[in-house]
Amino acid sequence: MSGGPWTGDDPGHNDGIHERWLRELNRQTGAPDYRDEWYDEQCGGCRFWVALSGELGRDWGACTHAGSTFDGQVRFEHDGCASVMVRTDASFG
Repeated sequence: MSGGPWTGDDPGHNDGIHERWLRELNRQTGAPDYRDEWYDEQCGGCRFWVALSGELGRDWGACTHAGSTFDGQVRFEHDGCASVMVRTDASFG
């Protein structure tokens, strides 16, 4: 590791994080009990979802919704919760 702060640009490390964190989703889109209405309740479309920086920020962000059980946790953009507040500008991610 070089001097200075780590920038998160190690593809091998990022791939490992991505795979590890995916195992913790509460809404697997491929699960038989995934409901169609959840598609519009994904974290990446919530006004309280803040993307991480760097490559991980393409898929991952932090929930900042005080009313969500996931407040303060890193979330996958396609995961979701019942407290989602859809962005008024219809942006995602």
